[in-house]
Amino acid sequence: MSANERTLHSVKLPEDWSPGSWRGRTALQMPAYPDAGELARVQEELRALPPLVTSWEIHSLRQQLAEAQEGRRFLLQGGDCAENFSDCSSAVISNRLKVLLQMSLVLVHGLRLPVVRVGRFAGQYAKPRSAEVETRDGVSLPSYRGDMVNAPEFDAAARRPDPRRMVKAHARSAMTMNFVRSLIDGGFADLHHPEYWDLGWVTHSPLAEDYQRMVANIGEAVRFMETLSGNQVHNLNRVDFFTSHEALLLPYEEAFTRQVPRQWGWFNLSTHFPWIGMRTASRDGAHAEYFRGIRNPVAVKIGPGVEPDELLRLVDLLNPDDEPGRLGLICRMGAAAVADRLPRLLEAVRREGRRVLWICDPMHGNTEATSNGYKTRRFDNIRSEIEQSFDLHAAAGTRLGGVHLELTGEDVTECTGGARDLCEVDLERAYRSTVDPRLNYEQSLEIAMLIVRKHAQLGLALPGAR
Repeated sequence: MSANERTLHSVKLPEDWSPGSWRGRTALQMPAYPDAGELARVQEELRALPPLVTSWEIHSLRQQLAEAQEGRRFLLQGGDCAENFSDCSSAVISNRLKVLLQMSLVLVHGLRLPVVRVGRFAGQYAKPRSAEVETRDGVSLPSYRGDMVNAPEFDAAARRPDPRRMVKAHARSAMTMNFVRSLIDGGFADLHHPEYWDLGWVTHSPLAEDYQRMVANIGEAVRFMETLSGNQVHNLNRVDFFTSHEALLLPYEEAFTRQVPRQWGWFNLSTHFPWIGMRTASRDGAHAEYFRGIRNPVAVKIGPGVEPDELLRLVDLLNPDDEPGRLGLICRMGAAAVADRLPRLLEAVRREGRRVLWICDPMHGNTEATSNGYKTRRFDNIRSEIEQSFDLHAAAGTRLGGVHLELTGEDVTECTGGARDLCEVDLERAYRSTVDPRLNYEQSLEIAMLIVRKHAQLGLALPGAR
């Protein structure tokens, strides 16, 4: 029995928890459904639908995240800020998968580590908002909270929270998962042919030559190993791929929280790796109450306002038995604040000897508005927060084990800077996000190469770090 298995056998389920115990706590960022009876009927319908993931996939991910905590893997978590029902198409899904596969190939090649691939999709249909209502020309309507809740069009019918949309979200999540699994099982991720992952519109990218050179080197290495052994190298034709989303809409998450034959505990079977957003991360809130009882690996967004004692109390609540691979802390401080706010948190968790996976989210703390009215992020700030995070972990004797990015495989212009040096005027060309700005293909690939360079600069690993 491994050390991780021994730890799991010592874990006790909280006796005062149930999938619906969150209802006794304050639930922030919940839409006000006008018909409680309709909501209850939709939940019953969801409970009868098949799950989207399995308990053994969840256990596999938790094992891989435990290895990332120890520096034996690196987590790449990425995808759309918020999925739209209209984007449930083969082109959008395959392009998103291609970007993540290409980034993971860069990381595997440069870090010499296996990569845990986790997509922000197949369920990322709900988003928190800073205001309950939106006002235009003197008219106030409920804020758009993602396609799982309401529609973005500014009229009363579209903005009415509709619980039937949860059923639509499950259907589109299932379609997305089915297509991703089919692509991977069919050899789409085959390392013998990474050239298949190219996106046609980026052949002119300044980074294309570097990437193609890397692809060629990997292909030659694979062929060399097969020549030496006389056999095809196995396990290169598919990869593990997991899903994640912010578990914001608790009625939906509760409906997919189930017990599994021959397994103990409750699993959220709508996704492998749910997380709590910064706005709903209160230790006493409904989301933390829900998360403490599920057996999935979970994560929580940590902002610049979190104090060390507050963080430790949250860690104690979500991972009281210090299970390896159970808890990720996704830090989103902003480039201007990370050097001041992150070290005290690293020191507090290190001092207590707690097992956590430190993840850098360089996106959400660096959002700003441009003079022409677009919400954007500067690539230089994103890069700076990643580089500073690596340096701060090295100084603290801890380990940055992954990154959490909002990105897309589409030809968008939503973040300024990067390989093509996009400016504010460029945003008008292809700004498509209905919520937050995303890195495009080139910017995403550049981030992967940046991580490799920074990792090499610091030297590989800090063997005793957590």
